[in-house]
Amino acid sequence: MFYSMEPETPHTTPPGDAASEAALTHRSLVRGIAVLEIVAAARQPLTLAEVATHAGLPRSTTHQLLRTLAALGHVRQDAATRAWTPTERLHHLLERDWDPERIGEMAQPWLEELSRLTGTGSSVAVWTQGKVLIVAKRESDGPVRVAQDVGALRPLHCTAVGKAIAAWLPPAVLEQALRGVRLERHTAKTLTTREALAAELRRVRAAGHAIDDEEMYEGLRCVAMPVFGARAQVLASMCAVGPRQQITRDKIARIRPVLARLARGLSEQLGYERPSVQQITLVRKA
Repeated sequence: MFYSMEPETPHTTPPGDAASEAALTHRSLVRGIAVLEIVAAARQPLTLAEVATHAGLPRSTTHQLLRTLAALGHVRQDAATRAWTPTERLHHLLERDWDPERIGEMAQPWLEELSRLTGTGSSVAVWTQGKVLIVAKRESDGPVRVAQDVGALRPLHCTAVGKAIAAWLPPAVLEQALRGVRLERHTAKTLTTREALAAELRRVRAAGHAIDDEEMYEGLRCVAMPVFGARAQVLASMCAVGPRQQITRDKIARIRPVLARLARGLSEQLGYERPSVQQITLVRKA
């Protein structure tokens, strides 16, 4: 809901008038909430002029409110475009589920960094409605590129992004996702039995990363790590991908720390907080 505000009027209230001060505070609060709702509801970044128009407020007042909301961590201004967008703080406070498109938008800078540092292609896939969905990608700058389509689905059993999610799903959720699903063979290396997949997911969880070693496509390797949300639930996975000549065993060892740092960064942006040493100790004792 957007609120229409009256033009700004000079403050002529005598100091110390408690009722008048309360009225001014109420008006500022209403205006601030209105501006926050306008920015949060927009499907794209808004300029100062656009926010002021929607709110029915002078630009100076709108700018002051936006700066206050930014200081509180609710909105941010893009340094290049000067447009305003909501931050992730509201999602953190309300523990709302993330929209796949929004995760894709947030993932893109992390993928840019991953591809720049590793020289590989990269992508992020989310777990949504029982499916693994590619929501963001970055092709490598080299002569050989791996085709990845945003919006494409990936199998759980034979892709690194799928296994990196499956290994951290609650058992009941994983069972539901696999119920009635045939583990289709794509290459000679594809795992096609539940027993083999269960053993693989145990290895993935112990190692902290998943590898697709020509299991989906011959000649293609991929390494992926999970991305978590505010409730420590797996939301997505991030991967580096390329031809097997590029993604060698030695290269995977060099990719892993970079991928771990960037997947953790995206997780923290999505609200994940790493448990403290004390929390880990309590869990181990339980």
